[in-house]
Amino acid sequence: MQKILIANRGEIARRIIRTAHRMGIATVAVHSAADAHAPFVREAGQAVPLAGDRPYLDMDAIIAAAKRTGADAVHPGYGFLSENADFAKALKKAGIIFIGPPESAMRVMALKDTAKAAMKKAGVPITPGYQGNDQSLVRLQKAAEGVGFPLLIKAVAGGGGKGMRAVHSADEFQEALMAAQREGETAFGNPAVMLEKLIQRPRHVEVQLFADRHGNAVHLFERDCSLQRRHQKVIEEAPAPGLSDRLRHTLGVAAVTAAHAIGYEGAGTVEFILDLDTVDANGDPAFYFMEMNTRLQVEHPVTECITGEDLVEWQIRVARGEPLPKRQDELSVTGWAMEARLYAEDPDGGFLPSTGTISALEFGQGAGVRIDTGVETGSRIGLDYDPMIAKVITHGATREQAIDRLVGALDATVVEGLKSNRAFLARLADIAEFRAGTVDTGFIARHMAELGPATACPAPALLAAALGVGLPGETSSASLFGTLPFRINMAAETHVRLWWGEAHHEITLRRAGPDRWRIGGLAGIGEVTARRQGSHGIAIDLAGTLLSATAVVHANEVEVRLAGQSWRLATCPPRTAEAGGGDGSVKAPMPGRVLSVDVAPGQAVAEGDRLLVLEAMKMEHRLTARAGGTVLALHVATGDQVADGMMLVEIG
Repeated sequence: MQKILIANRGEIARRIIRTAHRMGIATVAVHSAADAHAPFVREAGQAVPLAGDRPYLDMDAIIAAAKRTGADAVHPGYGFLSENADFAKALKKAGIIFIGPPESAMRVMALKDTAKAAMKKAGVPITPGYQGNDQSLVRLQKAAEGVGFPLLIKAVAGGGGKGMRAVHSADEFQEALMAAQREGETAFGNPAVMLEKLIQRPRHVEVQLFADRHGNAVHLFERDCSLQRRHQKVIEEAPAPGLSDRLRHTLGVAAVTAAHAIGYEGAGTVEFILDLDTVDANGDPAFYFMEMNTRLQVEHPVTECITGEDLVEWQIRVARGEPLPKRQDELSVTGWAMEARLYAEDPDGGFLPSTGTISALEFGQGAGVRIDTGVETGSRIGLDYDPMIAKVITHGATREQAIDRLVGALDATVVEGLKSNRAFLARLADIAEFRAGTVDTGFIARHMAELGPATACPAPALLAAALGVGLPGETSSASLFGTLPFRINMAAETHVRLWWGEAHHEITLRRAGPDRWRIGGLAGIGEVTARRQGSHGIAIDLAGTLLSATAVVHANEVEVRLAGQSWRLATCPPRTAEAGGGDGSVKAPMPGRVLSVDVAPGQAVAEGDRLLVLEAMKMEHRLTARAGGTVLALHVATGDQVADGMMLVEIG
């Protein structure tokens, strides 16, 4: 293998390039017009532009690019064509190595119903349900009655939570079924669904496996992906907390059994659901096969951290026909690892995608911190692709240390120019239940109120905000407490005005010595030692308690991050709200297509009533009334394309 073409983009393309170059293998990037200036394009040895509306799905164009550049192998990354058996078949016909599993194994696992049938035959436990070919409404309704409610509708070709609906009663079934079928058709070109018993308190645990063409298969232990929102993984970790050694072993054996059953080769992940309400005599929860991802996972870095193995290198070696680099007894776990998915999305606005140009991007760094990203300052994030900014990965000797490093890295990360879930991730990683390892897949939905923005601003946060605004620029001292000469350009006294809601704070910083400041206006805080660290960091010694804060100063506000919490304080008086406030009209939160319109002019609506369904990023978004009233005007119809900010429904 001399040259690899990467049929992907963003951070995973950069990840593959990094390992390939270390192994002395040349690389080729293919890219869309929108990605022409992306970092992965610069870092590849060669770059080939692709035309068309869906360039990363154009098999013919990608294979032609491989032939033209002399690439003898293709790495698909994840997403796009990574699990497309026809792509693997076409590459083989063209004499090009596919860095992935055999076509036959991919076809078995491509559809959830055939996958479950294969696992059932192999003796791997599956969730009770319906996986039949009869997709008529009558048959599915009858099957639903047999499974019982609550149940889960799943698109058979689905992944990433798309085409999945939880149904709690028979009255909800038909509407949920139609939505799952539409989403399956849109995202995967296949509207077929299956039904499963809904596990009320599930944990999502998956096992990383590898197999070669010589009959060897191993697992590289398990990961926990239970922190999810709408079936999308948010924070992953390895190993999974709270499992007995017996259960860890059983899950690993089940994953290897699955690989052998389908003649698997390469990297794969077998995903299991653990039923916390059903336990055996040993106290271990029941587990069921959910699906198998026949590719490298987004969360593979946490496995790399705890094993010390490069999984992309393993993929390349297996694809070259080499045996697995290690036997099962040569693999072990060291420490704990976390991964948080930093997205361009608005947690306070229903987690809708945020678009725009990144005006500033800085990541928290330090011991045990790894950042995998495909963007940089100046990059534009649109709606064409997944809005991931980066994967923030940490590794520590203990789970607590890995969490502390994750919270610290998120606190120190700066994303400007668009909204992100950074603050939400920091709060989530620092919440007591997650630290205790006692979460399930419904945790985020149940705790959204606690995970929202901070409702009070404590004195340390006010102090950090004042220091962020009034502290002089970074000095040349090598340490926080080093002795420095006084600088003539440093004011002896600085006054900072801050507003938190209606509360107004007048804070004074008086110079008391090198890096020493006497604080006025904050009860209980006298002298502190404080010094800038980098562009936004501030190290504070508050009466012997060391605090590491981040203060990002904007035109009229300062954002403070401290211990996983965030506060935005105004630096000028807040505007007085206009009498009467706003109306209940609804504008498009993003570009998209109208799937359905549920109201008409003259219709009375109550707060929370569904107005229409908008499709964007291959997901359905329900837009609801913010307040009760009467529909005065309707500006869209089913099938219309809408622009970001377009008026959709006027309510008065």
